[in-house]
Amino acid sequence: MNTKNQLSAVVKMTAEQDQQQYLTFMLGGETYAMGILAIKEIIEYGNLTEVPRMPQFIRGVINLRGAVVPVIDLSSRFGKMVTNVTRRTCIVIIEVATGNETQDVGVMVDAVNAVLEIPSHEIEPPPSFGANIRADFIDGMGKVNGKFVIILNIQHVLSVDEIATISSIEQSGLVSDPALPSA
Repeated sequence: MNTKNQLSAVVKMTAEQDQQQYLTFMLGGETYAMGILAIKEIIEYGNLTEVPRMPQFIRGVINLRGAVVPVIDLSSRFGKMVTNVTRRTCIVIIEVATGNETQDVGVMVDAVNAVLEIPSHEIEPPPSFGANIRADFIDGMGKVNGKFVIILNIQHVLSVDEIATISSIEQSGLVSDPALPSA
């Protein structure tokens, strides 16, 4: 292999590493994206068991091949309206890191769009103000076909520790998280 081919291969590998794949989906009429590396699967919405005394954004649990998986209503988690279930509503199963372990969590979305490659040079930092969700939930703003897509930091959105804390505080009736609708 000559030097030109080696250089070409290095440039191609760097370009491939520079491209990241994101699952785009709809939520309340807006397009969001999340990195595909944490996504395990996408399933049809259904067979949900409600759990009493949970925050409004925890819609319930599903049985996924013998494992109990909590399902989070992403719209409600963002402090917006509860998602209305339609025939396009899906649950995206995501692997969330909790210390040294991982846990599967289902995320309810209005509809799944596509998997897109967004080059890192097409991703802007999250806005410091003006976004309609918490700033720590946003990884960046990806430019896709001339429009911005909100790229979520799914590990922050689905922080198992934070969700457990919110749940225990709401159950005790002490304080309600102002970013969340009251249960």
